[in-house]
Amino acid sequence: MTNPYAEWFEQLRSEYGEQLRAMPLPEGLPEHLRALIAQHDEDAIQFMIKLAWQFGAQVGYAAGSRQGATPAVSLPTQRVQA
Repeated sequence: MTNPYAEWFEQLRSEYGEQLRAMPLPEGLPEHLRALIAQHDEDAIQFMIKLAWQFGAQVGYAAGSRQGATPAVSLPTQRVQA
């Protein structure tokens, strides 16, 4: 049985992996993550993933809400001649 999240993740990695590899993480984060992996601290790693997922969902929702919003009406400016 295949895992749809694993398939989705691999698809994203093949499409965006090179771009994201070039993106630096905040200073100290890669070392912290390596330490969590070495300590087998699955709870902390899952917490980090849940935060990233939640932040991504909020950004996606906000972007979608903006797309569906009615654009502001721009009124023509009037020039007064003396």
